[in-house]
Amino acid sequence: MSQTPLAERMRPKNLDEFLGQQRILGETSMLRSAILSGNVPSAIFWGPPGCGKTSLANVIKHHTKKRFVAISAVNSGVKDIKGVLDEAKIYREEIAGEQQRDTILFIDEIHRFNKAQQDSLLGAVENGTIILIGATTENPGFEVNSALLSRCQLILFAPLQESDMRGLIELALHTHARGLQRQDLTISDEVAQKLIAQADGDARFLLNQLEWLASVVDVGDLAHGSEITSELLDKINYQKPLRYDKSGEEHYNLISVLHKSVRGSDVQATVYWLHRMIEGGEDPRYILRRLMRMAMEDIGLADPNALLLATAAREAFDFMGAPEGLIALDELAVYLALAPKSNSLEKAGISANSCIKHTGTLPVPKAFRNPVTKVGTQLGYGRDYQYDHDQPNAYAGQEHLPEKLKGQKFYEPTEYGKEKSFTERMKELERLRKLKE
Repeated sequence: MSQTPLAERMRPKNLDEFLGQQRILGETSMLRSAILSGNVPSAIFWGPPGCGKTSLANVIKHHTKKRFVAISAVNSGVKDIKGVLDEAKIYREEIAGEQQRDTILFIDEIHRFNKAQQDSLLGAVENGTIILIGATTENPGFEVNSALLSRCQLILFAPLQESDMRGLIELALHTHARGLQRQDLTISDEVAQKLIAQADGDARFLLNQLEWLASVVDVGDLAHGSEITSELLDKINYQKPLRYDKSGEEHYNLISVLHKSVRGSDVQATVYWLHRMIEGGEDPRYILRRLMRMAMEDIGLADPNALLLATAAREAFDFMGAPEGLIALDELAVYLALAPKSNSLEKAGISANSCIKHTGTLPVPKAFRNPVTKVGTQLGYGRDYQYDHDQPNAYAGQEHLPEKLKGQKFYEPTEYGKEKSFTERMKELERLRKLKE
């Protein structure tokens, strides 16, 4: 048996062996036609781990007659890149009189290159010295320079589908020439489903698990056994970490869907996405800060208790820590999801800021200026001010805005939750004000 890991042995060598990614490699796809014709463009392959990015680069290597160089951004620097580019340039010049063969440079984990390293590739990609294929699990919009990205086709890879993963299990265990070829082994649907769920679309993880399971079946009481059972899987069970990057694409995706779930009053989704972030390793204090923002931005005065509960949840977590203190996040998230919603405070602030930008520093009306100096008194500061507590209903009905903004409305409460009573209060104040005119 080869010592090469199963996942490496089973890398496809041609398009017929390639599993999944029908959207980008279907029979009529442009990428498939480009690979078969040998005219592959510079491209960035973006997708989760184990979905076939490096494998497709390997297929391209076997299909094309072009020179193929592969490096990893983990252990390469500008000097390495320069060496590859110099060799590619010499290679082109030496065969200029013959059938020209270009160099394809495959860079795995290209997102690990810094700006200077990525910039060093620009000229060579633009003038055709190399055809660049970069593979990344991170959003290229964050991790790849826009100048380099604009010179490449962006190819989006998806996690492998369940049907693809089931087919991969059969290939790996029984039928593939470079697989385990263990005709003596069977695997129940229950175990297969568990493995597929754990793999989360990652073919490499699935193959590693199968190889491990097959090796364990041959020892102890399971020697010469015929089935990979749930009991065996539980004994060696290793849960694949959830896809989550606390500073990258998945971080922003998850906090975005959590926020929108709260705003959309979807309590079930709120609990799910909250725990996806927690299980992914997110700092609970970051989640608390965002929940506190939701209490102000999306609920506001429709339920003033939301902000109070958010503050209490932060204090409870700081006092108790994990895991007990995490219940405070659940309590807060569920409360916010089910609370009446209003963004009237946010709209009021935006409206006031916009007004100030357009009207500048309008003067404070003299009636509301404090006559703290003799000059102020002479100028009439505070002269016409009416003390509200001395008026009927403790309301004088004076207009406090600058004359130019008289009647302007910034805060307009909704009809939801507590704000409904604010709407009624504002109508009553308007009625009393008109009685004084």
